[in-house]
Amino acid sequence: MHPIAFYFCSLPIRWYGVMMALAFLAGLWTATRRARLANVHGEIIADVTMWLMLGSIVGARFVYVTTYWKQEFANQPFSEVFMIQHGGLVYYGGLIGATIAGIGYLAWKKLPVWKIADILAPSIALGSVFGRIGCLMNGCCYGRACDLPWAIHFPADHETHGAGVHPTEIYDAVLNLILYLVLTWLFRRRKFDGQILALYFIGYAICRTTVEFFRGDYPADHIHAGLFTSAQLVSAPILLAGLALFFWRRKAQMKPS
Repeated sequence: MHPIAFYFCSLPIRWYGVMMALAFLAGLWTATRRARLANVHGEIIADVTMWLMLGSIVGARFVYVTTYWKQEFANQPFSEVFMIQHGGLVYYGGLIGATIAGIGYLAWKKLPVWKIADILAPSIALGSVFGRIGCLMNGCCYGRACDLPWAIHFPADHETHGAGVHPTEIYDAVLNLILYLVLTWLFRRRKFDGQILALYFIGYAICRTTVEFFRGDYPADHIHAGLFTSAQLVSAPILLAGLALFFWRRKAQMKPS
């Protein structure tokens, strides 16, 4: 756990922010290269990525602030709401925000929404790899206590008090890396536009639900029915949306033109 990457003059630059920047750069680079396979100009990917970045940050921060308002923001200066460099982004909020911003931009420009969505989908999974490494460096999104050989120990002044915990950040990063590799392989073999995005929704929902069983950082009121986290409850409609998108786009592709 090393929240501060370096100092620029007297300004601390946090690893969380560095990793988020690397996530967007890696996503943009890989999506631009993938766009060539679909005969889509790289400038289109760069343009939509800026909208995705804005939508994801706004959505992720909005959901985090509204979710943890009582615990972290109610007694703080209002300016703390905008301090994303301290951490505090909810992935599903970012995914929803990016989806709205991306589809809105592509529809506005009359660009092929589902083809470009397929180009971007694997890079979203790759970006999550960097994001979870940022969580590890920041000491957030940690796991439940365990004594397994691969348990990690945060500093004694951390919320875990130095006890061994599941490295859920690493679990998530590894699963997202696998998801990225699978989606990248499938992209060259896709049968219809929208297929890769649908498979991303399905794959991520399954991966996230699995990792959430090992999370230990949620307050009691975020555990539902004594077992399920809020993220798992959101994963269910994301999974269903992925399945619906898959069958809808496949059916649309099969219709005679």
